Amino acid sequence: MAPKNKIIIDTDPGVDDVLALLLALSASPEDLEVAMISVTYGNVELQNCLRNVVALFHVLEKETEWRKSKGKPEGFESLKCFKPVVAIGAEHPLEDEILMADHFHGVDGLHGVHAEHPNLTPADTWRELFVDGELDSSKIPSYSRFFTPSKQRAHMEMLRILRENPEDTISIVAVGPMTNIALAAAEDPETFLRVKELVVMGGAIGVPGNITPVAEFNTYADSVASARVFALSSPTPKSTMPAIPENISTLPPYPEKLSKTLKLALLPLDITTPHLLMKTFLVEKMSPLMQEGSPLAVWTNTFLSRTMDKIESMEGNGEEPGLSLHDPLCVWYMILRDHPAWKSTPKPEDIRIETSGQWTRGMHVVDSRIRAKLGEKEGAQVNPAPEDPMQTIALDEDPGDTMGWLSLKRGNRINRIIQTPGEELFAKELMKSVFG
Repeated sequence: MAPKNKIIIDTDPGVDDVLALLLALSASPEDLEVAMISVTYGNVELQNCLRNVVALFHVLEKETEWRKSKGKPEGFESLKCFKPVVAIGAEHPLEDEILMADHFHGVDGLHGVHAEHPNLTPADTWRELFVDGELDSSKIPSYSRFFTPSKQRAHMEMLRILRENPEDTISIVAVGPMTNIALAAAEDPETFLRVKELVVMGGAIGVPGNITPVAEFNTYADSVASARVFALSSPTPKSTMPAIPENISTLPPYPEKLSKTLKLALLPLDITTPHLLMKTFLVEKMSPLMQEGSPLAVWTNTFLSRTMDKIESMEGNGEEPGLSLHDPLCVWYMILRDHPAWKSTPKPEDIRIETSGQWTRGMHVVDSRIRAKLGEKEGAQVNPAPEDPMQTIALDEDPGDTMGWLSLKRGNRINRIIQTPGEELFAKELMKSVFG
């Protein structure tokens, strides 16, 4: 039986990224298949992000052996059924200076777990899996049976998978800076638009940002990439493309005519932040597993407990710390995609990305003014037999509408998620899925 959802995860592991990957790989194979893990820079530099992905498979091999020896259910059913491609992507943003979050995630992205537990860290020979040339069979690590290392760049692998699968069957879950996504969209827009849905962890709409007062990290790290991708949700992509002189832009504009618009679901800080993994619950869950000797529990508890300590020191309010499950929530959305509790805004929002503001780079801009769009007003001129559906509204230009905010033909169309199956429920479901 084919899974309900087949996904590509574009990620920059980090702490919550690793939890997102573990949740995806431990899902029921009827619900989810991870076709590809696309690695980008972000929380830390690219090679550390890639090492964290490879280390995850190394630890899962040890965990599987441990669970077998203890007579425990092995879990990770999706990983047993499907073998994801792992590909290396962008090392830096399209136009901006590189930004990392190693102040929060640690220099290696996982709070020193590799130095703390060298037995749970793969030998450096893993790097040879991703370079051209034949690899000596004696050097092929046993845990590599869980994934297929790619020698192609991540955005090209994305396009290959989209091309080789039926249209509207592959979704992409973007939980890092969106550089790889933007590169794929620029390389072949029509193939990219074969995607069923792009699910994005990013932005802050009605809450403060987490990297600046108005910007969330993933968007801020490559605001140009985010703006370019968001523009594909618009009936007229050029209306919201970033304002970068063509002579310095590294990517071309999109074609004037595209076959469809991008379906984009956005999970900003507004919805992800309240979904917390609390310190007390973490200790209750992990302590007995660590005492039994679970490699996965030992490995994950190292960076999760140190993350809790970091949050406690940053907040300094004496309250119990909790880790916001930003990236895992996007995976949960895919696992429970058809659950009626998921709700988005009543209609898609015109959310645009600021790319050039001195203080507002990476900001998600929403028009909250109470003003009717011209084409929706009573008596609007209608073209009765348009060749192009976007020409239905004959009159769509308002002299006082600077930047086309009131136009039905311009602006982005973003499905922002505003309700989930439960803030209190999620951490329990995640920990149960991953640790049993």
